[in-house]
Amino acid sequence: MAHAGRMRRVPLGPADVEVMRRDDGAVFLRSPHALGPYPPRLTERLVRWAHEVPDRILVAQRDPAGGWRTVTYGQALARVRSLAQALLDRKLAPERPLAILSENGIEHLLLTLAAMHIGVPCAPVSPAYSLLATDFAKLREVVALVTPGLVFAADAERYAPAIAAAVPAATELVVAQGSVPGRAARRFAELESAVPTDAVVRAHAGVGPDTIAKFLFTSGSTGHPKAVVNTQRMLCANQQMLAQALPFVAEVPPVLVDWLPWHHTAGGNHNVGLVLYNGGTLYVDEGRPMPGLVERTVRNLREIGPTIYFNVPRGYDALLPYLRADEALRRTFFSRLGLIQYAAAVLPQPVWQAYEALALQTCGERILWITGYGATETAPFAMGTNRGAARAGTVGLPADGLELKLAPAGEKLEVRLRGPSITPGYWRQPELTRAAFDEEGYYRTGDAMRLVDPADPQQGLEFDGRIAEDFKLTTGTWVNVGALRTRFNSAGSPFIHDVVITGHDRDALGALVFPNLAACRALCPEHDENAPAEAVLRHPAVRARFQAALDRVAQEATGSATRILRAIVLEAPPSIDSGEVTDKGSVNQRMVLRQRAALVEALYAEPPGPDVLRAREHRP
Repeated sequence: MAHAGRMRRVPLGPADVEVMRRDDGAVFLRSPHALGPYPPRLTERLVRWAHEVPDRILVAQRDPAGGWRTVTYGQALARVRSLAQALLDRKLAPERPLAILSENGIEHLLLTLAAMHIGVPCAPVSPAYSLLATDFAKLREVVALVTPGLVFAADAERYAPAIAAAVPAATELVVAQGSVPGRAARRFAELESAVPTDAVVRAHAGVGPDTIAKFLFTSGSTGHPKAVVNTQRMLCANQQMLAQALPFVAEVPPVLVDWLPWHHTAGGNHNVGLVLYNGGTLYVDEGRPMPGLVERTVRNLREIGPTIYFNVPRGYDALLPYLRADEALRRTFFSRLGLIQYAAAVLPQPVWQAYEALALQTCGERILWITGYGATETAPFAMGTNRGAARAGTVGLPADGLELKLAPAGEKLEVRLRGPSITPGYWRQPELTRAAFDEEGYYRTGDAMRLVDPADPQQGLEFDGRIAEDFKLTTGTWVNVGALRTRFNSAGSPFIHDVVITGHDRDALGALVFPNLAACRALCPEHDENAPAEAVLRHPAVRARFQAALDRVAQEATGSATRILRAIVLEAPPSIDSGEVTDKGSVNQRMVLRQRAALVEALYAEPPGPDVLRAREHRP
């Protein structure tokens, strides 16, 4: 149950919807409110704020000494114009875009804005393709697909192996520091020394709504990168949608302390765009929701109070014990926080309630939790719960200016979208573009949704799983994989990273479990941090936790389609090289089942091996 208490008041947009039902079973939803005007190019907002508030900080990042290195709007525009001239001198174009291999940072942002300012696409590539991969296959695929004319890596030495393996020798390389053995590279400072000419002004004036702003990469179920075209219209329309759903961000310039990566649409489009569109400030958080890195986030939040906070559920869970233990952290964190948003997965209810209790304890008010729905192809904001998330799994109503269709797909309804913030397609992949849209021009998301209350559409929609992941048992019963994964993950939190459900064309369900090894280590303190995964996962206390999660899911089952009878806890983490995990860190169910077919067979073998957990109440 939610905690009682006054909600902190912030300006919110309307939340209503018009519904039309068609005889073929399709349901159409759209906002009755028109989308307001928006600029033809995103960096018009950079120009505006540089003139109106030139001394306001646009972006800040820790320097090596631990202080904040800052760039104001006035400074940013001057630096962007110089960098834009350097990019023009290199004759970059959609066929020869700018590729960025680095993590979030000031140079990354300035180069991105410079490219967009003059109509050169920017292609931010997941650092995981360079730093976590071992064969660099995906990085080579990305480079071959977009053929960059310039590649930037902030720290040359960290990215040297990837550059040597995947970036052609003829491609110009720019770095902020370090060097790549045997490879010529220009310094970022050299690009910034270019003197802007009238050519920058003319190029900026020529950027329009259909100009490509970015190529963002997503692999989907295939495991191969797709370059999603992001136009200026998409980015600008999407920010106007956000401003109408959450007028708070327009009235109070947003201050973000954010780690979400810029190669992903949530961090790079939604969050960076939110700051730039509304004249706010972004503090680059180099922390992550994992031991050894979450402490950086804590340090930043102890100094900087955000006005709106974004994180994934695991991030909120990792931050929670620090908020409970540190009064100074709590006071800064909640001091001016107007909205708190989660995305990417379902937020466990106990975590939700803990934040409400801490907010009441600290400032005497609750903070509104919001969430939504989007994709790389939707820029990303497509739906939102701007009046508050009713419960885990709800995603709200379509944004102003978007048309949403629920199209029958088997026993479910697939959500499809049409509007100015939807991608025109995939770069140099026409067959994928054709398959992505239906005969009426709606983008096929591949996600199923249903009305929270069919009798009251104003309550919005809730997620109903990925259509491609669902399957039938031999009984002919459909299995809702998304809902089962959520239940199992929740039952085993925080010891489970993710779960892959098995059982296609079999009699019963099983699960392959990827553990959260850091959380599991805490259960066996006699092992040091270097103990192998095998020793940790076979510890009796750890096995007991996974057994309890399996038993709980089995006990709560309502039939064969929700009852998981067996599970194997996997010692090897999901592999980015083989496509088992995307660059965003999400597990690809289909690729795991394909790559680990032998383990699936072991899961169903009779008699089961010693590594197989069996639900106690339902042993065969």
